[in-house]
This record gives sequence, structure tokens and C-alpha cells, in this order.
Amino acid sequence: MSDEDDAPQGDSPDGGHGHGDRNDPSDRVGDRGGDRGSDRGPDRGGDRGDRDRDRDRDRDRDGGSERGDGAEQPREPSVFAAADRGPLGGESDTGGAATARRAVRTWAGGAADRLTTIHGDGTVFEGNQIFALYGSERTAHFVQGPVPPETLDHLGRVYCATSGYPRMRDRLRDHRVLVLCGEPGSGRKATALALLDELTGGKVFRLDPRHGVDEITEEVLQESGGHLLELLTEDVREAEGEPRAARSGRGEHAAVARRSVTRLSELHLDRFGDLLRGRDAYGVVLVENGELADRLLRGRYGMYCPPPPADEVLHRHLWNQLRAESDQALGDARARGARRDVVEALGLEELRPREAARLADHLARHWRGEVTDEELLAECASFVRSQAREWFAGADRPGAVPEALPALNAGAFRIAVAVFNGSAYSLAAEAAELLAWELAVTLDPEHPPGRRLFGMHAEHRPVQARAVLEDGELDLGPAKVPVRAVRFQGEALAGAVLGEIWHGYHNVRGPVARWLRSLCDDPRPEVWVRASIAAGVLCSWDWIHGFRELVVPLAVTDDPVARMAAATALAESARDPRVRPAVADVLKNWAASDDEMLVRTALLAHGYVLAAGGVSGSLDAIARVVRAREATDVEVLVPAAFSVARLLACGEPAPVLRRLRQWLEDGRLNLANLVHLAVIRALSTRTTHLWGLREVPELDGHAARPLLIALLATRPELAPELAALLRSTLTTARSGESALEALGGMLRRAAKDPESLGHVRAFLPRLAVDRRDRDRLRGLLNELVRDRDRPLDRGAARRMWDAVTEGANR
Repeated sequence: MSDEDDAPQGDSPDGGHGHGDRNDPSDRVGDRGGDRGSDRGPDRGGDRGDRDRDRDRDRDRDGGSERGDGAEQPREPSVFAAADRGPLGGESDTGGAATARRAVRTWAGGAADRLTTIHGDGTVFEGNQIFALYGSERTAHFVQGPVPPETLDHLGRVYCATSGYPRMRDRLRDHRVLVLCGEPGSGRKATALALLDELTGGKVFRLDPRHGVDEITEEVLQESGGHLLELLTEDVREAEGEPRAARSGRGEHAAVARRSVTRLSELHLDRFGDLLRGRDAYGVVLVENGELADRLLRGRYGMYCPPPPADEVLHRHLWNQLRAESDQALGDARARGARRDVVEALGLEELRPREAARLADHLARHWRGEVTDEELLAECASFVRSQAREWFAGADRPGAVPEALPALNAGAFRIAVAVFNGSAYSLAAEAAELLAWELAVTLDPEHPPGRRLFGMHAEHRPVQARAVLEDGELDLGPAKVPVRAVRFQGEALAGAVLGEIWHGYHNVRGPVARWLRSLCDDPRPEVWVRASIAAGVLCSWDWIHGFRELVVPLAVTDDPVARMAAATALAESARDPRVRPAVADVLKNWAASDDEMLVRTALLAHGYVLAAGGVSGSLDAIARVVRAREATDVEVLVPAAFSVARLLACGEPAPVLRRLRQWLEDGRLNLANLVHLAVIRALSTRTTHLWGLREVPELDGHAARPLLIALLATRPELAPELAALLRSTLTTARSGESALEALGGMLRRAAKDPESLGHVRAFLPRLAVDRRDRDRLRGLLNELVRDRDRPLDRGAARRMWDAVTEGANR
């Protein structure tokens, strides 16, 4: 091109001529004097005549693709009318990357194998945890027995006083009875024994946990003794509502077979205190955190028993275990327990006193050479499995909805937190209610449950799941909003919970699968993304069951959200290399299916890379489907283009760009349309909406920017290839108008973001290769500046205009 061709013929964006003195373009708004259209400033004002002539010239240049035998053919139906349509209908329907990233990290650890010994009496021993599976009916005999002196001696050596211990002692001395509230394993029992031992000089007795406070008589109390009563979990739950017989609705037989538990109140504790005072004795009642504990804490007998610092408990127990060894032994054992591999194997942020004692035993045995490193790590990994086993063992006893509903609610909440770990509490709580209903109707189809309106308070409910409430953010895509988030106190708990119910209790699979499918049908990305990734994890654990129960029902629906969820679940399940061949076979069959829903689901699944094992295989699979379709098949091209754009954001954009260039050179119209749609998608879609199931940290800082700008910022060496593809899309008649509109949207966004503006200014000269390119870009800038509703900032437009002009000098 000659210098004369490149020289500016009319006004610059500042109203001047050439590179001489410049005036503000605002002085020339509305001026349509005899300037040549190709050189008017960015205030030309919506004159589309030149752009129409550009399209005519482009059509002539495209030749065979638009004309045949010299006669102009009717224009084909434009597939690019749907260029801005996402696979779910809108740009932001896929949600933000942070949601998917947190969900993937939740399941990164997987679920370990479970080793359990079940004895004939229905008692399960796992580590030093004991769980009774079958239970037993209450008897009329009230059993009580002394705490062995050696137990109290051991307690005296290792006990770490909890905060508030002196106040607990004073209240017990004054009232004779004390209710300690807390979670199992939090040190409640050790604190109770320490208090009673101190006040009675070692004369401590356990009372039969099968009986309530109202059943205690003076005869069973020991003179000048201390008495410990731990309410069973089922008693605590029953005490929060009506008696069993009143709630069961099962007639006289139920009333005889099951003892009604009287509501525990201050009146019963007053009576218990009088009995103890009469025998110069003391009593401590242990109650698990919950609604009953919350009520008792507001009275004169209840006190919360916070766990002592786990580090101090560990130190005390290690000292006790190694006190006969060398001085170096304690320090070495402590150092081993602080190593990263041990901490990661534990998977818990804060150990409870019972767990700290277990860890001390394992570390002491390891120091003495009784266990290897591998055995130590395996023992540490069993902590979260023990917690999950304790939560769910026999949770539906006694087998009728009214009695089992509190336990089912607690179990459902724990499962919901596993799926929504780190997400909004409101989402987890609502999902838990839906799951509790599924569990209840499975247990007793004839008695569907209702919902309690004012049950456990949100401040106390997370304790049931060893979780906490904290301030968090929810990634909606265009914005992040503050939420009250709930998360486990340990990343390994989510996998342990889901693994326990999926592997351990087959009958739970049905309601859990129905629950996850219903969540995958929710239009909110914060819900379906979480549910679909959890479904994928379950499929990877048991493909033959999970695929039919979770994926297939979603893939064949008319709902695009459900199909996207099915694709996400398939891709997540393919993360396991042992399952990947099965997933690849399914997608191959679906891609060749006559069912259009399955074809679209397969295309969406290949956007995640994982199913085909790599970017190249994913692109091959997408191309096979598109080559077999008409060039105007929008229902195939839209999901295919979205998946190609998603592959561009997967962290390996270079091979994707090379393949797009090959598809253009291939000459087939369907593949060319796919390329143009993918390029338009990269212009118009925020990077965060193109999240994948693999970490791409380099794009995190550009989540809110269009993908093209994110690639320019993180992979500047790809700018020439990106420019060539975009220029091809802009200069192709059938895609040019949609591409120019998408480019205008990207320029609008860049004008509000200085960093993006810098990348755009460096990129625009690559698009201004010849005179027609510059005319097209200048015309677009003029149109944006003169938009009456959303005029482009003139300063930003001037800088972009100068960048286009620079292209003439290259």
C-alpha cells in the first residue's frame, strides 16, 4: 500500500487534519460536511452507508462462498443472529468461576478407603471410637457404677482446664447440679469428671444413660459422691419436642414399646438438685449442642463447655505418653505432628480434645518405632472418616419419621454443607430441607413431613456439621456479592461425608440422587454448578450406578441448565483416569445419536477438556459433530462455539488458536462458522463465565474482562494470531456485522478500564491492516461516540482512534 493510500484524508479524531494542531472532537459533533467517510473523526454519527458498502465489497471478495455461476444467490439464514446467545440463553447463566473453583477444590482430596470391624453385638470399633448400630430398648433396671480410680488418675495427668472452669466449679458447688453443653469429643466428659473428682475426692459414679433425669431416685445416688449422666443423642432430640408416643401416631403398641421421654426442664433439674443435696452429692448432666442446650444455657444450671486448645491437649498427652523417654522425645514427636503431610492427612483445621489425644497416641507410637510413616498418615486420615461414621451410624433409628426426623435433618444438613462448602448458608440450609424431605419420604412414604418454622437457630445449626458461619463472597459473574457463608472446619470433611453416605448406605443413594438432580435443574449457577460437580464426584466413585441415576435423566431433558449440569458432571467424573474411557465412550455415542439433546450435551462436555483427556482430543470431538451438520444448524453451532471459547480459557490457548486457523483454511462453511462464532464469543463473554474444571490462575485477575482482553493480557505472544482470526471474522460478510457489534461492546468495556484500554490500544493496530480495516474501525468508533443513550468516552475513543491510525504506519 502506498503512503498516499495511508495518509489521512479528512479529519482526525480531534477535529484537526493529519498530525497538525488538534481540536476537541466535541466541537464537531453533528458536523456532516463534505469530509470523506473513511477519515471522519469518532463523531461521524451513525452513517451506515459506508459500512453497507464495505459489506458489499466483502461479499464480492468472498466469491464462491456467497455466489455461484456469477449469479447472486439468496442470502442464507444467518447463524450469527444467535452469536450473543449463551448455551443457557444468556451470557451470565453459567455463573462465576469462583463458584466452580471452590467446588472443585472441595472434592480434590477424594474419599479414602474405609476399614471397619463389625462385631456380633452390633458395635462398631473404628480406632478408639465405639458406635452402637442396633440400639436396645430401655429396661426397668437403673444401672450405675463407679469410675475406676486409674481413670481419674490418668485424667489428673492429662486434663487441660477449659476456660470458665472455676465458674463451673462454683456453680456446681452452689446448685449441686450442673448441665454442660457442647459437642461430643469437645472435652465435656473430661471436664465433668475433673469437677466431680475435685469436689468429692475421687468418689465419682456414672449413671445409666438409658434413663432420663426425671427417673433418678434417691436410692441410686451415692452419699457424698459425684454423679455423671450423659444424655443419649436420641434423648436430647426427643426432649426438644413431644413424647414419642404422642408424635408417632402409631397407636397403643408404640406407647408400650417405647418409653416417652419427658421434656427436660429446670423443674426436673431442681428436683435432681434437691436429691443430690439430701445425699451431700453432686451431679453433672451432659447435653449435646442444639435446641435443648440453647434453652438450658439461658437457665441457672446450663453452661457451655468450650474445648481447651488442641495444641495444649496434644502436649499434655504426648508428655504423658513419653514421660519415661529422653527429653528430646517430646520435641521430636511435636515436630512430627506439625509436619505438612500429617496436617494434610488429618484434614481438620482444629482438633477436638478427643482427637488430639488420639493423635498423641499415634505420634508416640511412631516415635517409638511401632508404626511407620505410611501407617501414621493412614491413622491420621481416619479421623475425618470416624467423624462421618459417627454422624450417620443409625441416624434413622427407630425407623419412623417423627422420631427419626431430627436425626435426618442433622444428616441432611451435613450432606448439604458438603455440597455447598464455602457457599451461602441460605443455599445450604434450603438444600438441606429439600434433602431431609427426600430422606423422610423414603423412610416412611405414608407420612410426609413438614418443616419446623422456628427450630434450631442458624447460629447453632452449623455446629451439628462441625462448620462455621463467616463473611464470604458469592461470585455471580458480573459481580461478587457478600454472603453469610458456611463451611466445614476442615477441607477433608466434605469428601468424608459424601463418601460415607454413598459407599456406606445404599438405600440413601436414591434420595440423594433425586435431590442432586433437582438441584441441577435450578437456574441459579450457584446451585446447579455445585450440585453437578458433586454428582460428577459420585459418578467417579461408582460409575455404573451414578451415570444412570444422575447423568442420563439430566442429559435428555429440554432444560438447557440440566443439560449443562449433565455435561459438567460427566467432565468432573472423567477427572478419574479409570473412569475417563467410559465417559469418552458415552460422549462418542451421544455425539452420533439422533437425540439432539444428547448431541448438545456431548458438545458442552467437551468444553471442559477432561472428558477427551486433552485439548486436541476435545477439539477433534467438537469438529466431528460440526462437520456432519449444516452450516446453519444454530442448535449445534452455539454450544460448540461456547465449548471452543471455554477451551480458549482452559490455560492452553495456543493449540486452540492453531486449530481455529486450520478450520478456516479447511474451506468448509460449517467449520468456518464455528470459528467465527467462537471468536465473537471471545469478544463478548466475560472470562469468568467460561470457567472450566481446571485451575487457570493466570486468568483470575481478568475474570470480569472479555476473554480476548484476558488473553491479550496474559499471553501477549498470541496477539498476532488473535488479530488474524478476528480480522477474518470482521471481513467475512455473513459474520462481520455481529463481530463488529461484539467488538463495539468490548471497546465500551475497555473504555471504563484503564488496563484493558492499554491492551486494546496495543491490539487495534493489528486489526487496521488496510484502508478498509481502518475505515471499519473508525466508523465503529464514531458510532459509539455518537450513541445517544451510551456515548463512548471521547478521551478513550481518541486514544483508540490514534491506535487505529498507527496501523497505517506499520
